[in-house]
Amino acid sequence: MKKQSNRSLLLGAAFLMATSAIGPGFLTQTTHFTEQLAASFGFVILISIIIDIGAQLNIWRIIAISEKPAQDIANNVLPGLGFFLSFLIVAGGLAFNIGNIAGAGLGTNVLFGVSPEMGALLSGVVAVAVFLVREAGKVMDRFAQVAGFIMIALTIFVMFSSQPPVGEAVVKTVVPDTIDFLAIVTLVGGTVGGYITFAGGHRLLDAGVKGKESLGYVTKSSVSAIGIASIMRIFLFLAALGVVAQGITLDPSNPPASVFQAAAGNIGYKIFGVIMWAAAVTSVVGAAYTSVSFIRTFSKTIEKYHKWFIVGFIVISTAVFVTVGKPVSILILVGSLNGLILPIALGVMLLAAYKTKIVGDYKHPLWMTVFGVLIVVAMGYMGIVTMIEGIPQLFS
Repeated sequence: MKKQSNRSLLLGAAFLMATSAIGPGFLTQTTHFTEQLAASFGFVILISIIIDIGAQLNIWRIIAISEKPAQDIANNVLPGLGFFLSFLIVAGGLAFNIGNIAGAGLGTNVLFGVSPEMGALLSGVVAVAVFLVREAGKVMDRFAQVAGFIMIALTIFVMFSSQPPVGEAVVKTVVPDTIDFLAIVTLVGGTVGGYITFAGGHRLLDAGVKGKESLGYVTKSSVSAIGIASIMRIFLFLAALGVVAQGITLDPSNPPASVFQAAAGNIGYKIFGVIMWAAAVTSVVGAAYTSVSFIRTFSKTIEKYHKWFIVGFIVISTAVFVTVGKPVSILILVGSLNGLILPIALGVMLLAAYKTKIVGDYKHPLWMTVFGVLIVVAMGYMGIVTMIEGIPQLFS
């Protein structure tokens, strides 16, 4: 593989994962918790970034060294475990994708005034078109990169417009007034939970980036992916903090739109439309691609016609939104549930790292294993506490 094409592929995988994470739920969760926790939300972001890096480093590395997708690895750890993991991933991916389609509809509604349902249908057509062109993989990579750059650039503009108290944010990131488990679980779930952390790993595998000789590239790509998503999260947090610090109450039906409109007026509102649409459609693409990648190896028919299964996944998501819809509280809930999938998925991958029939003579770094185990324990504990105490508050 040529160095330039290799770099483009690795960047494409990083952006696919990052833009899969940056969806309507990402925008909603970030602004929702910024309004609740103010500057202390910086601490939540810091902890989530550390957890995200640890989880992604382990998972992408083990996929590359085993040269198999996660569901096959899981089945090799324990027969049937791969089917269970795939069920969790696909179900979570479908639920998230309904929210993604809803977000795309909302974005087009802001930009052009068309109904969210019509906007969702048109956006679904765009997402389907990405997979119907001849070199779908390259188009998907480029689409994710361009959309990612646009989202980050526009969010930076709005952040400066809102004039956030950066000094306070820095202090509270290290010494927060409060620590919110629900916020941490939701943010981690929305960044590397469910299907998201596997998006780039499976993309690299699909493109032939695997084996020991590729581990350096895989590590760079996995950390870059978290970096891209985290940059967007930080800028969005600061933009929202600037608005909240002025005493402005956000619209509970659409918190991120409130931030952009309060910070930059009607221009800000239109910028929100662009960001929401780009975030939503790239997430639709990432969710559909990754969810289907979890069932491709189970059937020769699915493997042969996987593009059409991806198209079907998008069509179903669109049809469900048009008939049902997706409120803000459910987007936050699905993020937290995806956070619960993470300790299961990461735990399975860590077990696989020590089975020679899966990884051969490869020796997984001890510090990565310790890092990974701590994340499994911490996310499992916080996830259970969240389910018992935190989630009901969303609907009270």
